[in-house]
Amino acid sequence: MGRLCWRRRVLAAACLGAVLLLLWPVPRALRPESENSALGSGWLHGKKRSPLQMLYDLNKGPLSALAEVHRQRRDLLQRACSRHTRRQRLLQPQDLQHVLVDDTHGLLYCYVPKVACTNWKRVLLALNGSARGDPRSIPAHEVHAPGRLPSLADFSPAEINRRLRAYLAFLFVREPFERLASAYSNKFVRPYSSAFQQRYGTRIVRRLRPRPHPDALARGHDVRFAEFLAYLLDPRTRRDEPFNEHWERAHALCHPCRLRYDIVGKFETLAEDATFVLGFVGLPGLRFPAPPPPAKAATTHDQAARLFQDISPFYQRRLFDLYRMDFLLFNYSTPSYLRLH
Repeated sequence: MGRLCWRRRVLAAACLGAVLLLLWPVPRALRPESENSALGSGWLHGKKRSPLQMLYDLNKGPLSALAEVHRQRRDLLQRACSRHTRRQRLLQPQDLQHVLVDDTHGLLYCYVPKVACTNWKRVLLALNGSARGDPRSIPAHEVHAPGRLPSLADFSPAEINRRLRAYLAFLFVREPFERLASAYSNKFVRPYSSAFQQRYGTRIVRRLRPRPHPDALARGHDVRFAEFLAYLLDPRTRRDEPFNEHWERAHALCHPCRLRYDIVGKFETLAEDATFVLGFVGLPGLRFPAPPPPAKAATTHDQAARLFQDISPFYQRRLFDLYRMDFLLFNYSTPSYLRLH
């Protein structure tokens, strides 16, 4: 598949097989209704405004408190990208596998595992008609089955560019170390994660544990958090294969400094941010599945603090450096429980 090229908001006629590069300082142009009609059946022939047009119209008038929050997040992300990114590797279409497409409603959603992505996939399945009824009724294993939802990587360069220009793009992020702690707990501690224990746990034990017990070598069922972090920091890990998506950095999955995201939602404000996104879809009966109660959300911070308390300042610093861009781009503070000095 050929590569892609943007010149400001329009494909350069002279682009010869190269890059996907959306220039951040330049807002995307809204496409004419006649052009939109070729893409989204839910708003074709000018029957109603597309989500991107609705957001554009919203931003022209006085903003609600929530809309102002999202405007500030976009601006902060843009400034952080300008400040902290230099020359970067050019994107290939396969780099867009995490950007899911809803052609019916004109949406692009970049999913980040451990940031409510199962429920967002449920919502997208409900939106595109692949599943009926309450999104919560869709089993998780069906949600994550390959091929259930199209991604931008499935399309030709011309079709990718068309959707990037016309669709409302959003992603949801989470405090990086709380997401990392959640991934460790979900994939290495809980008993139903035996597949991850077999694939990654055995590898971690074999590489990093002196004189491991044969049972641990065979099952990978008792990986310690310190071993997991040492595996992430080991240069051989990313040299052998890319990080698994559950602990890959959000910016490496979604490329927010090269793709313009109209809405940056956060796990910490999931309910209100999800409602804000779905407000542009125009289906009043659709509800995002209820997030965890506040008590459980608070526990994710405590869980991360508890796991990191036994990690040396040296390794805390190295891990913070590894995930630094997610902290910077999405405006997360350095966790108070870290001992970086």
